Amino acid sequence: MGTLGSTRGFHVSHHHFQVVTPGFPQSLLANSKPQRHPLPFLSPCFRHLAFSPKALSIAFSLPDDASSATEIVDIDPFLAVKILIQKKAVEVSALLKGTSIFLVGMNSTIKTNLGKLLADALRYYHFDSDSLVEEACGGESAAKSFKEQDEKGFCDSETEVLKQLSSMGRLIVCAGDGAVKSSTNLALLRHGISIWIDVPIEIVAKNVIEEGVRIPGMELSYSETDENQLSTNLSVLYEEMRSGYATADVSVSLQKVASQLGYDELDAVTAEDMAMEVLREIQRLARVKKMIEEAARPF
Repeated sequence: MGTLGSTRGFHVSHHHFQVVTPGFPQSLLANSKPQRHPLPFLSPCFRHLAFSPKALSIAFSLPDDASSATEIVDIDPFLAVKILIQKKAVEVSALLKGTSIFLVGMNSTIKTNLGKLLADALRYYHFDSDSLVEEACGGESAAKSFKEQDEKGFCDSETEVLKQLSSMGRLIVCAGDGAVKSSTNLALLRHGISIWIDVPIEIVAKNVIEEGVRIPGMELSYSETDENQLSTNLSVLYEEMRSGYATADVSVSLQKVASQLGYDELDAVTAEDMAMEVLREIQRLARVKKMIEEAARPF
């Protein structure tokens, strides 16, 4: 398949992906079923969680017929974080009711990892819109060539992919910059909750140089000696896209999360840290929406 124009013909049903055109991204078929792993048992008797560098202690109440009122156990802190995220995800899932989530913002390792982590915690599907567009085109090189030859056609294909994704539920979509470049695409994001993952330029630049993260429109290869030029180019791109990113329902800043957690280095922020903040923000958004709806009801 040499172009993306034929993506206009594909159709996706809610529970099963049906390919009507050869250009339909095959990864959608491969991911047509969410991962099935049961959530760990979360005891309602948790009373206190206190982190320490070596372990996490959990104090919880025991049944009335137990000989002791409380008991302290030490567990691995990484397991504790996972339990906390999944516990919060259970609360948020009840509020979401299957509403999809679109992550916007510059490409970065933490955005990608965050998308996968949220999908796992919420038991959602996970997709990257840029990857779907490239796959429908026949690969990265073919997509680049198509964009150079027919930019409008390429943008139309981005819109078609977003249209299909936005028509479904229970998705975590890492959206490319094309998602915020037009009013049509921004309207499609309104079918779900859009969240701006705001990552500092220095972190994005580091991801590009050290991990090969690709930034659409900046296909050049950069080495450590080009870091200043890369940062400059990223800053220009960031300013161009900022107004689009800012239309998101929620903004989660890596820098703010680092400050809240008392981290000295931005690199210390993990996908888990960001996931907890995203889940909290979704929870706040859902509660505000509910309050507005209740206030609008006639007496």
